[in-house]
Amino acid sequence: MTKVNWYLCCGLFFLLLVIGGFGMGAWKLHRVLSDANAVPVATVAVSGTRQFTTDTEIQQALHGLMQRSLFTTNVNQVQTALEQLPWVYRASVRRDWPDKLKVVLQEQQPVAHWNQGEWLNTHGQVFTAPAETALDYLPYLAGPEASAEDVLQGYRQIRALLKLHGFGLKSLTLNPRHAWRAVLDNGILLELGREDKMARIQRFINVYPVLAKQDKKVARVDLRYDTGMAVGWDNAKSESR
Repeated sequence: MTKVNWYLCCGLFFLLLVIGGFGMGAWKLHRVLSDANAVPVATVAVSGTRQFTTDTEIQQALHGLMQRSLFTTNVNQVQTALEQLPWVYRASVRRDWPDKLKVVLQEQQPVAHWNQGEWLNTHGQVFTAPAETALDYLPYLAGPEASAEDVLQGYRQIRALLKLHGFGLKSLTLNPRHAWRAVLDNGILLELGREDKMARIQRFINVYPVLAKQDKKVARVDLRYDTGMAVGWDNAKSESR
């Protein structure tokens, strides 16, 4: 007859009780941490400079994501929801004990209007956001798809050269044939063509003092020539070269 080792049985039974106790404690802790009523997200603290993103938009974006506890709220989902707001460029989210989410928002920094109703940020990236009258002063840039960075770079180069001579640049367009067209702040349209746009801008700058002395106002200057230019005058029926 086999002798029962009661010490071993008691030890195993005690071990099972300990494991069961830990398991029950972990289950209860999980329930508490998952209970939005027990550990709710009481506050969402938003920082960062905001000009166009409102508190209401943030609340609407996070509606439905705050019904969980602080520990089960998915901060990646919160970040994604915020970054889908039209004027938000980047968002960072982290938990802050005992009942707070801390959010840092970075808004888009628009530098130009782009095509029909879109915008360009400082990185030359296109984004879609509602119109803002406070930004009407920004230049109007346009071009084919995937040309935004090139057009923005061209704008900056041309603007810098014009600014040295007292001109401002209102708009710049790159058409599907890759020809450039610029409109100055004074309303003069410059046809620059596909090549040597900077040299052609310099040619206009050199000749403009002579044009400005004429009785008629310059409306359009076609610089798509190896030498010379064609000048269109306000209310003129013909062009002179």
